[in-house]
Amino acid sequence: MRCHLGEGLHWDTARQCLWGVDIHAGKVWRWGLGERPAQTWSVGQRVGWVLPLAEGSPQVLLGMQGGVALAEADTLAFIRWVRQPFAGAPAMRLNDAKADALGAVWCGSLNNDDESRADGCFYRLGVEGGWQTLDRAYTVANGPALDASGTVLMHTDSGRRTIYRFDLDVDRGTLSNKRVWKVFAEAEGYPDGMCFDAEGALWVAHWGGGCISRFAPDGALLARVPLPASHITNVCFGGPALDRLFVTSAQAGLSPQQLAAEPLAGSVFEVLGHGVVGLASNPAAKRFAAVC
Repeated sequence: MRCHLGEGLHWDTARQCLWGVDIHAGKVWRWGLGERPAQTWSVGQRVGWVLPLAEGSPQVLLGMQGGVALAEADTLAFIRWVRQPFAGAPAMRLNDAKADALGAVWCGSLNNDDESRADGCFYRLGVEGGWQTLDRAYTVANGPALDASGTVLMHTDSGRRTIYRFDLDVDRGTLSNKRVWKVFAEAEGYPDGMCFDAEGALWVAHWGGGCISRFAPDGALLARVPLPASHITNVCFGGPALDRLFVTSAQAGLSPQQLAAEPLAGSVFEVLGHGVVGLASNPAAKRFAAVC
């Protein structure tokens, strides 16, 4: 499977499959381990993420150019909009998301037509359907990651090469104490998608850096894994034991010469021999299916 701009990885524990998107192609894909090929659906507009609903629900949430939509999981048939925050602003779109332990969704946005503009925001979609803007002035809001305790949320402004750390209160749905956690050097590229492992380390994809990195809670580099593509976009643990590490990449932004030199750009990779296990990805709350 090759994507123009692969992103949005989510391991679906209930279905034992990996979800992802090809943002600019407007495609959602689902891959059961060992299946060939992955199932792919076109949704008709840019799509940043897909999250299955909890408790075996036959539906998923999609984060798209038009907002958050509810769709059938097995056909991706559109059901209805849950939230449309960008009315009158077609340049905006949702870009990356994670659900917390209660099933609320934390997601960011960006100006797809001009990523230098700080038009992006960070939102929370509560399990009752409430929509909150929690932080503003992002160029490219990216990679939310929640730790095992549910008290730490990491979020990225990729355009500023900066990862922020927040204190998280899942029960109240609040963030506090925002601080800069790490700033990438130019040679490292731009921080993109992220996830925690079971030991509390943070794995980060490097757009323009051709690798993923594992960082200690204090930001110290623990490991760096080079990959055969420059633009690495997301990282996610999966498999029955959560010991398989999957990574997306992109062809977007590469010149014809770079594409010729990187024939695997846009592929989904699996990293072997990393020696750790991940955290289960949280599904979105089932009650979104009933939220008007």
